[in-house]
Amino acid sequence: MTKKPVVTVIGSINMDLTVSTKVVPRQGETVMGDSFATFPGGKGANQAVAAARLGGDVRMIGAVGSDVFGNDLLEHLRREGIDTSGVASVDGVSTGTATIIVSNGDNRIIVAPGANHEVTVPLVERFEEMIKESDIVLVQLEIPLSPVEYVSKLAVDHGVPLIVNPAPYQTLPEAVLRGATYLTPNESEATLLEADSPSTKEKWITTIGSAGVRLNKDDVIVPGYLVDAVDTTGAGDTFNGALATKLAKGSSLEDAAQFANAASALSVQKLGAQQGMPHQEEVESFLKQQG
Repeated sequence: MTKKPVVTVIGSINMDLTVSTKVVPRQGETVMGDSFATFPGGKGANQAVAAARLGGDVRMIGAVGSDVFGNDLLEHLRREGIDTSGVASVDGVSTGTATIIVSNGDNRIIVAPGANHEVTVPLVERFEEMIKESDIVLVQLEIPLSPVEYVSKLAVDHGVPLIVNPAPYQTLPEAVLRGATYLTPNESEATLLEADSPSTKEKWITTIGSAGVRLNKDDVIVPGYLVDAVDTTGAGDTFNGALATKLAKGSSLEDAAQFANAASALSVQKLGAQQGMPHQEEVESFLKQQG
């Protein structure tokens, strides 16, 4: 059997509280929604699940509260085949949540970080060997910047490729910009990143919605796929998890981006961030259908 690529994801783990509505309330207004559901989420966990479903041997480093949501989320990650030995269960804090309003195929999100703020440098230090043995490392910004900066230095020290997904956007320390092999902003994040760090442009893999993705280094646009979107929550996370897995397998950047575009297109056709994430066979079948 071919060895799976080792993908280590360091990031947030949330429970998504999702309400669907035809009308988004204005300030002070109450409206009747259509449905409510809870879904496993968090940008880190989302990207870990995407990578695992798409063929990665995934290890997760993060934190949850020692509450019902935390226990449920840990069990869910294990069922997805993800190694959770790097996930701390922290007393006295709540598991992170994201409240998501879905309306007309788009979404608005409020995140309460909770235990995600317990992802600290000392926690990550305990798993340096895990990071060192990885084929690729993937981080986002729903955890404090200090462990992201620390991981960036570790990646350089150990020669491990690092993908930094700069979302939600923050100005990045020089160590992160230097340590990142790739930066994966969306269009709005790219505008902010250009104002802060234009010299990093060659590292950018910029997602541009249904149009696909721009590979700045080669000045190439890898086209996306037009599909009927039901819920865009998690599309960017699917892209990042897919990209990481394909790059860890040794694919070219353009081939990895094409695969990630296809995975994202499939993900938006279902409700929920992780629920919509496809498996490897589905993406390969979709790509064949698309020619």
